Amino acid sequence: MKVVSVNCGLPLEVLWHGRPVTTSFYKEPVQGRVALRTLNLDGDRQSDLTVHGGKDKAVYCYPIEHYEFWRRELPAVALPMGSFGENFTTEGLPSENAIHVGDRLGVGSAEVVVTQPRLPCYKLGIRFASDGMVKRFLDAGRSGFYLAVVREGEVAAGDEITVLSRDPESVPVSAITRLYLAKRFSEKEMQQVERVVRVAALPESWRNYFSEKLARLES
Repeated sequence: MKVVSVNCGLPLEVLWHGRPVTTSFYKEPVQGRVALRTLNLDGDRQSDLTVHGGKDKAVYCYPIEHYEFWRRELPAVALPMGSFGENFTTEGLPSENAIHVGDRLGVGSAEVVVTQPRLPCYKLGIRFASDGMVKRFLDAGRSGFYLAVVREGEVAAGDEITVLSRDPESVPVSAITRLYLAKRFSEKEMQQVERVVRVAALPESWRNYFSEKLARLES
């Protein structure tokens, strides 16, 4: 696995449905080594910190393997690196089944941990000029994933990504998304949820959501 492109962007104001919206969705590849800090990469900043950013969403990763799918789905849309708002465009992770919440990874001189899948907001629709893009993104099952920074360091395009350890209770990122969207759980899925909430890297908001959902379904 490796980082194909490191992408950063600062907040900018765009018009959407006739009103101004501030977004940091527009990322561009950067050259050279970039400092990766607890909350983000140097030169990158989130716009709405109530739903974006923070230590559990310091870096958003999106596999380059998904780009071919989207080029078929969106043939008229140019898709340079960073098109999905990702900080790291990665290579070598063909699906979200291949990465688990709680996986500790080494990249450059930094150490990171996988925390959660990406759930798109309406600003994905702004980037692709389509209100329907959020649903298409979810339906495609190609969410990408977020990282928290365990040890700060420097990263660059071309850096290898190595799995340092895996939480024995962990489940794939794809399972987190599926469980989040499920209306009801099978017995197997309930067991997965029970495992998920024990993973230390899962943010508290997700843990609370699954615990409450499990309690409702069990009552």
